[in-house]
Amino acid sequence: MTLFDSILSALDALRLHKLRSALTMLGIIIGVAAVIAMVAVGGGAREQVVAQIRSLGANLLLVTPGNVTQSGVRLGAGAASTLTDEDAAAIMREIPSVQVSAPYVRGSAQIVAGGANWASLIFAADLGWFEAREWDVAHGRLFEPDEVARGVLVAVVGQTVANNLFPDADPLGQSIRLGNVPFRIVGVMARKGQSTWGQDQDDVVIVPMGAGRGRVIGRNLAKARAVGAVYVKVRDGESLAAAESEVKALLRQRHRLQPHQDDDFNVRNLAEIAATREASARTLALLLAAVAGVSLAVGGIGIMNIMLVSVTERTREIGLRLAIGARERDVMRQFLFEATGLAIIGGAVGIVIGMAVAYVTALWAGWPLLIEARAIVLAVAFSGLVGVFFGWYPAMRASKLDPIEALRHT
Repeated sequence: MTLFDSILSALDALRLHKLRSALTMLGIIIGVAAVIAMVAVGGGAREQVVAQIRSLGANLLLVTPGNVTQSGVRLGAGAASTLTDEDAAAIMREIPSVQVSAPYVRGSAQIVAGGANWASLIFAADLGWFEAREWDVAHGRLFEPDEVARGVLVAVVGQTVANNLFPDADPLGQSIRLGNVPFRIVGVMARKGQSTWGQDQDDVVIVPMGAGRGRVIGRNLAKARAVGAVYVKVRDGESLAAAESEVKALLRQRHRLQPHQDDDFNVRNLAEIAATREASARTLALLLAAVAGVSLAVGGIGIMNIMLVSVTERTREIGLRLAIGARERDVMRQFLFEATGLAIIGGAVGIVIGMAVAYVTALWAGWPLLIEARAIVLAVAFSGLVGVFFGWYPAMRASKLDPIEALRHT
């Protein structure tokens, strides 16, 4: 019997028992579908996390006011204005690995434009803020340096603000009021999307520091140059951890903190946040892979059981084939092909189901769909190996039957 004849014979045997074959393949289908869906959904989730972190800016440290202690009472983070734009200037000036240090003040206000109004976040910042965030305009321009220096009443708006205030008009050159202060729109930012904490980053208005601090966002009366936070962008190729240590040392020195005193600021490494989230996604992917592996193992055991039953049912057929000249390897090859065929067909069906599940999940969660070709190849190869592994024993048992005893079997 040729190899091609063995394959045709195996397919005929599977076709004659359609329901049994389908039920046998069910475990393989579930396992392979789980593998494909796991890889696609896990990859999409990681890509979403990376995109959200990237939207904040690369190589970024965020310095915020920290805990302070007054009269023995430890106040919460941000309870006192411990950062100033002078601190930001010192970071830029004294730490060579820092590309830009961008202080900003954040608040909220009702924006009025003609008969429309919209509540949004307001950032008072300098030009370094855009460089740190790696954010540029889609239409118009950013602030001019002299506008920042003189505190000119100009604004750059996010696309959410532009769409809600000017749905049918060009926002460039339009006048808006933040509180009671009129600003002229000079630019519309490129779309950023949601941040890692689910906030719409496009729902924002950015104004020069001198124009926004004290006019739109309340000025700190005790410390006129106080800022809400500082973005510190580290140069490419430089160590974020080393830059973080240098920033902490410089701020402790500037704030005259003694060795026994806690920092009155916090430095957050956004790359570490990304790494933590990616590690969580990888842990989830490994858990799903374990579940998929169990499903494939169960499916393989089902194939072995059905093939053993098939050997018992077809004992007389095997004996007759051996008696008229079939070799042991011919019988073994046919049963091995039947087991492998069940696994590969089940794997193919599982791939289709897994891709459908991944598509629906990505659509529901708003994640990018990421199906890798190597995952599909791996799933098909693994399902074939499951068929070979679990079909070997039934095939070997069939090939070792005594033809005389097999013909006597009823």
